[in-house]
Amino acid sequence: MQLHYQTLGQGQPLILLHGLFGASNNWGTVAKHSSQHYQVICVDLRNHGSSPHSASQTYANMADDLLELCDTLSLERIHLLGHSLGGKVAMQFAAHHPDRVEKLIVVDMAMRAYADAHTHLIDAMMAIDLTTLQSRHEVDKILSNSIPQAMVRQFLLMNLIKSDNSLAWRINLAALKTNYPGLQQAVCENAHYEKPCLFIRGEHSDYVQDADIEHIITNFINAQFSSLPTGHWVHAEQPQAFIERVGNFLKS
Repeated sequence: MQLHYQTLGQGQPLILLHGLFGASNNWGTVAKHSSQHYQVICVDLRNHGSSPHSASQTYANMADDLLELCDTLSLERIHLLGHSLGGKVAMQFAAHHPDRVEKLIVVDMAMRAYADAHTHLIDAMMAIDLTTLQSRHEVDKILSNSIPQAMVRQFLLMNLIKSDNSLAWRINLAALKTNYPGLQQAVCENAHYEKPCLFIRGEHSDYVQDADIEHIITNFINAQFSSLPTGHWVHAEQPQAFIERVGNFLKS
């Protein structure tokens, strides 16, 4: 699958992978700053952003998509950074194609299986009849009945677009719902990855716990760990500190 991507800067390739419901433009400040030193490639995963839709979405699918992108762009060795869902994709890619990765960075995501925290969000979006609505405000008002957190709604609403003079979701909600049980599952349980990697977690997030660190070290032998005083959206909540941690690791 030919993924949509955005490129900034020149130098060693640094590929950035967003999380569930996200898109390449989520990286904003991080991409702009990093482009001063690297060729930054922000990718839309399948069924997200402007990338093609597909009925299938597994970690193997997404790692294959990334490999195809690297081949298309003639990228022999990359730095690879992924947040949340993108973090699992990054681990999957690095474990299966270690010769293509220079350094790996995983942001607030462990290897393990996770409980269902997103189906209710997909259901809430799918339940809205967009043909009867004209504005983002109207959609937000309806979503507030089932999703009280304003920040979560604003993030989801970034996927709302105008199509043929009507509103539409650009993410493939049906496919995400069908494939979500698989996306909850663990990755890289038999990996033995020896290259340098950095796992950054949010101190106020429960996505990466102390037990996860022990699990990660078993499979990612040379893993380093860092934390910032944030929730799950580490790079958005503390962009400057995040940029510094990433920059120091890539230059080390």
